[in-house]
Amino acid sequence: MDPEKLRSALDAQLVALDEPPYDGPASALPGALVAAVLAAYDRGLRPEREAARQAVRHLLDRLATAAPGRTVEVRVPPYAAVQAVAGPRHTRGTPPNVVETDGRTWIELALGRLTWDEAMAKGAISASGARADLSAHLPL
Repeated sequence: MDPEKLRSALDAQLVALDEPPYDGPASALPGALVAAVLAAYDRGLRPEREAARQAVRHLLDRLATAAPGRTVEVRVPPYAAVQAVAGPRHTRGTPPNVVETDGRTWIELALGRLTWDEAMAKGAISASGARADLSAHLPL
């Protein structure tokens, strides 16, 4: 991920939260961005679009790194999608294993603030296919 884009998205989110710009190390940018987006949600605000997109993308990339493969497509519209989880590879048409959720739910799942079962019970996740249960890979 481009550090300048991350910093720009983070600073925009911090301004929207009436907080000072980020002055920490570049290596901590992704975590700070995720925290700022989550702070916006926690305050009942809609996060800045680019900040939410970058935060979701970062956490999806972490999933794809932690669970490499192409068996499950994880979609977080309108922000991003990745293929992850080892197993039979999907090549054409609609993937047989699809997970779809919103940005807030994805961030909360990835950070462990929400369990897979809790999200499923409240209907915050759409999961289809025999391998679409990501509970073994969460939190990140």
